[in-house]
Amino acid sequence: MLLRRILAVLAASTATAAAVLAGPSPAAAQAATPASAAARAAAAANPVIVVAGLSTPALGYEPLAARLRADGFRVSIFQLPGLGLGDIADSARAFSAYVDQVRATTGAARVDLVAHSEGGLVSRYLIRNLGGGTKVGRYVSLGTPHYGTYVADIAKFLGLGSCLGIVACQQMTIGSSFLTALNDGDDTPGDVRWTAVRTLQDELVRPVDNATLADGATNVLIQSWCPLRLVGHLGLVLDGTTYTVVRGALTDSPVRPDCYAL
Repeated sequence: MLLRRILAVLAASTATAAAVLAGPSPAAAQAATPASAAARAAAAANPVIVVAGLSTPALGYEPLAARLRADGFRVSIFQLPGLGLGDIADSARAFSAYVDQVRATTGAARVDLVAHSEGGLVSRYLIRNLGGGTKVGRYVSLGTPHYGTYVADIAKFLGLGSCLGIVACQQMTIGSSFLTALNDGDDTPGDVRWTAVRTLQDELVRPVDNATLADGATNVLIQSWCPLRLVGHLGLVLDGTTYTVVRGALTDSPVRPDCYAL
């Protein structure tokens, strides 16, 4: 009996590891029906796509995806083409095709997006320029440089050229032609519920208020609610308090971060 249990646990662990290493796939947005009423409601809601940021593979977002799945959401992860080093508009076009795949796979009319860093710009470009306003229900950005970051200018300051030739980095500099066009007019177009989350300790988005959106978006500064909470740029993906904001945004709940969440 004990041997059978050990073999069953090993088989389950192997299957889980294989699923993680397989990478993102629209089929991953399908999930089993959970037990609780709240979880059943989450499973019936829009599929959630976690949109990766610059230079981070899909596996880096698996902890966030696992939290969402545990709460009953149907989740998949979109890794930016070429890890997001190229043109953000090109990444958005690839993402548009992925969104359509998820919608076709799940039968959902709309998806919800939880986008980290550059992924938030890719998602905004989709909504603004590629017809995503009718395909996205909720948009949550985590540490996205909506109005650029002076960190992107450091290489130029050091005499190493403009962002070492990385196109996406150039596009995320303050005042870039890409951001000027993206931010021309309404920050929150389409029939989408917009939320932008930021942290005072973000080492990559400076000034941190450049991670906010205008025109009716819900902007959440973690330390406005939890002054002692230390959360860095990548920490926005891993932090428990930040996750309670994400979960609330996906369920249209009032902003009430749990400052003690792990």
